[in-house]
Amino acid sequence: MSRPSLLAHDVVRTLGARRVLDGVSLTASPGHRIGLIGENGVGKSTLLRLLAGVDEPDAGSVTRPADLGFLHQELPFDDASTIADVLDEALREARDDLAELECLTERLAHVPQDSPGCAELLDAYGRQLEQAQDREAWDADRRAAMVLDGLGLGAFRHDRTLGSLSGGQRGRLALAALLVRRPSALLLDEPTNHLDDDAAAFLEEQVRGLPGVVVVAGHDRAFLDAVCTDLVDLDPAMDGPVRYGGNYSAYLDEKRAERERWERRYAEEQEELSALRHSAGVTARLVAPDRERRDNEKMGYGHRAGRVQSQISRRVRNATRRLDGLERRQTGEPPQPLRFHGTALTVTAPAEDPPVDSLISPDSPDSPDSRISFVVSLRDVRVPGRLDVARLDVPATERLLVTGGNGAGKSTLLSVLAGRLAAEGDVRRRRGLTVGLLAQDTVFSRPGRTGRETYERSLGVERAEQVPLRSLGLLHETDLDKPVGQLSVGQRRRLALALLVARPPELLLLDEPTNHLSPRLCDELEAALGTGPGAIVLASHDRWLRRRWQGREIRLRSGRAHGDEPCPPDRHLPEW
Repeated sequence: MSRPSLLAHDVVRTLGARRVLDGVSLTASPGHRIGLIGENGVGKSTLLRLLAGVDEPDAGSVTRPADLGFLHQELPFDDASTIADVLDEALREARDDLAELECLTERLAHVPQDSPGCAELLDAYGRQLEQAQDREAWDADRRAAMVLDGLGLGAFRHDRTLGSLSGGQRGRLALAALLVRRPSALLLDEPTNHLDDDAAAFLEEQVRGLPGVVVVAGHDRAFLDAVCTDLVDLDPAMDGPVRYGGNYSAYLDEKRAERERWERRYAEEQEELSALRHSAGVTARLVAPDRERRDNEKMGYGHRAGRVQSQISRRVRNATRRLDGLERRQTGEPPQPLRFHGTALTVTAPAEDPPVDSLISPDSPDSPDSRISFVVSLRDVRVPGRLDVARLDVPATERLLVTGGNGAGKSTLLSVLAGRLAAEGDVRRRRGLTVGLLAQDTVFSRPGRTGRETYERSLGVERAEQVPLRSLGLLHETDLDKPVGQLSVGQRRRLALALLVARPPELLLLDEPTNHLSPRLCDELEAALGTGPGAIVLASHDRWLRRRWQGREIRLRSGRAHGDEPCPPDRHLPEW
C-alpha cells in the first residue's frame, strides 16, 4: 500500500506584527524523517502546526495525509478520562480494520464466486486486507502494551484517570497513543521532553521503524542524530531555509565545511581589498606628476611623464572600480562562536542588578578556609531528603559533570556548592572565591529594566563595551530592549548565561545549561566549556553532551525518577 507524502508550498504565517514563516516549502516523502532546527522563535512549532492543519497559513498551501498524527501539548481528553480511553481511541482504526475484514469475510462466504458482486467484494477485501497489514492491526494490542512499557507507563493501571497523571506522564501517554496508531505522517514537537535515557532510546527505535513521513522539531541533538534522514535549518538565510541530507553528525560536518569556506573566502577578500586600496592610494601618490625628477630622466621627462601618468591613472581607475564593487558585495565577517571572555574573575565588585538565582557572588564570610587546595571541598554533606554526599573536592581547573535521574539532587548539589542552600556537614570554600550559578529558573531583581540595561549595569559600562551583548548571539536583537520581566524563561536564562560568559567566575556552576538553546549554541557552549577559565561543574540530562564529555563525571543515585520510574545507578561512575 503506497503512502502519501506531506507537502508544503510557499507557506506564509504572520503572528502579530512579525512574519514568522515567509514562503517556506517542504517535501516529505514516506521513509524520510526530517528534523526542524534553528533558534527559538524561527518558526519550528509554527510550521508543525501548519503541517498538521491546527493553524492555517496566511498564504501558500499544505497537502497532508488523512491519517496524520500530531503530538499535541495536551491530550484531547478531559481529566476524568482514563488511560484505557486513550488507548481505545489509539486502537480504534486497527480494530475497525479487523472488524471490516471480518464483515467482508462473512459476506464473501455467502456470495457465489460466479455472482456479479463477488469481484467487487474481493477487491474491497483486498484493499482492506492491505490496509490492515500496513497498520499491523493484528499486532496492535501487543504493540500498545510494549509502547506503554517502553515509555515508562507499563505499570500504570488502565483505569487511572488523566487528572491523576503529572504533565510529563500525560505527555508520554500522548506519545504512546501516536506510536500505537502508526499514522502515515507523524509530527513531533520536542518529543523527548519528560523522557529518561531508556525511554528516549525506545522512542528512537520506534520512530526509525515507521514506514511513513516523520517531521520532528527539537533541540535534542542525540535524538536528531539517531533518527533523522534530513535536517532543515530554519535560521534566516539569504535563500530561505536550508535542507541538509543526513543526521545531526552529517549536518555538523557540513556546517564546519561551510564555516571553513566562509572564513577562507573572507580572508581572501580582505587580502584583495588591502591590495586594491594600496593600488588606488599608495601607487597613485608614488607616480604623481609633481614628484622630484632624477638626473637621468631630465631629457625625456615631459614625454615619458605623460605616458606613464596615463598608464598609472588607468590602473588606478581600474583598481578603484574593482575596489568599489568588491566593497559593495564583500563577504561579511564570520561571527565569533560563543566563548568565555577573559580570565576567571578574582575580584568581585557588587553587581548593580543581579538575577536572584544567578550571577557571580563572593564566598560567604562564614565559610572561609584558605588552607584547602581546592576551590570547594565537601565532607559528609546532607540536605535531608534531597542530597547525601560523603566527599567531593573541586580543583581550580575542574571539569565535572553531574548526572542522575530527576530528583537525584543535581540542582541541590549545585546550590550547596554555590552557598545558596544551607546543608549539614562540612562545606569549605577558598577565601574570596567568586561563584557563578546558572539556575534553571532565573529571576532578575529589577524586572522593569531592559536586557541591555541589565547587562550594562551588572557588568559595568567598560566591560559591557568590551563584550557587547549582541556579539554573544544569545539574545535576538529585537529582545535586547524588552524589560527582563517580559522575557521568557529561556530568554532570561540566556541573559544570565551572557553575564557569566562575559565575566567568568572562578567557580562556574551550570544547571541544565543547554535547555532553551538551539543546537548550534549548545555546540558552541560545549566547546567553550573545554577552554573556559576556572572550575566548571555542570549538571545535565543532555545525552549528546554527556556522551561527548571529556572531564570527570559523577552520578547521583536516586530511588526513583519522575516519582514513578526506577533509576538504577551506573556502576562505572562514583555514586553517593
